[in-house]
Amino acid sequence: MANIDRVEARYYRREGEAFVCELCQQKCFIRPGDFGICGTRRADEDMLVSNNYGKISSLSVDPVERVNLYHYKPHSKCFTLGSVGCNMSCKFCKNYSFAKLSIGKKRATFKDPEDIIEMCRDEGVDTIAFTYNEPMVWFEYIMDVAKMAPDLNIILQTNCWVNDGPLKELCEVADAMSIDIKAFDREICKKISEGELRDVMMNIRTVFEKGVHIELNYLVIPGISDSDLMIKEFCHWVKDQLSPDVPIHFGRFHPDYEMRDMPMTPVDTLLHCREIGIGCGLNFVYVGNTLLDDADDTICPECGEVAIKRLGYSAHLVSLDGSRCARCGHDLNIRR
Repeated sequence: MANIDRVEARYYRREGEAFVCELCQQKCFIRPGDFGICGTRRADEDMLVSNNYGKISSLSVDPVERVNLYHYKPHSKCFTLGSVGCNMSCKFCKNYSFAKLSIGKKRATFKDPEDIIEMCRDEGVDTIAFTYNEPMVWFEYIMDVAKMAPDLNIILQTNCWVNDGPLKELCEVADAMSIDIKAFDREICKKISEGELRDVMMNIRTVFEKGVHIELNYLVIPGISDSDLMIKEFCHWVKDQLSPDVPIHFGRFHPDYEMRDMPMTPVDTLLHCREIGIGCGLNFVYVGNTLLDDADDTICPECGEVAIKRLGYSAHLVSLDGSRCARCGHDLNIRR
């Protein structure tokens, strides 16, 4: 069993008596006894420690649709788990009780990778989704779980703000990533999340080029990230830099954490964003965090057949032949 207090972090260098973490673009300078911004990197006298290794804050068995994946193993279950910590500081974070507290302030239970793999198999599911907090700051644990159970499918629900080295390693073991976009404007993104949009978009291209299934989640915040220009620029970027077949989810903002005085996103705004996406040439555009008939259905862009009918987290395979439309045979970019 691993020593839960002394699992050495990867991707760091020593600088004098301190350490520089090189896991993400924050590049935290951490002195002995201190933590990085994410709350998961602890500096001891002799090394940088992955302080959240194996420490579980929550776990569940959920529909894969709950992690905003509509084209990856639809109508299946996944074993979802999370720890604590995040390398961004989103002012609207709905999971701040996981993301903004370090181990010691948030109750967590230690589980070896073998324990998690056994629990997943006991539940009869073949997919593990790392979610709730930011999985990139759980890098060492995720890699160990993946290497010990190469037959299991690995999902990351992530902000995708990580350096190139660890990202490419994760791409070797991850089957799918559900990636959050905070806003399609560098200054706004920095203001509301302290993240760098340019780094994230470059990483998304890397993940796509590595062949990992991706779906993008754009949070529509009234008056902040909901302008027609911003939505159009985002949609055109996806179409031109990735593919018109990459699924897009326009998510509804709920007041939370440090943005409790903001209004909830009107449903009409979300539907308008969906219309913009379709008008820009994207084939699979969805509306998240609502219960609307038809807004989350997968519709064949070739013949108009409803291939998958959804409401909330429930999905019904209506007209699907493998990854293709059962009516006309068009490829719907679905991994099964």
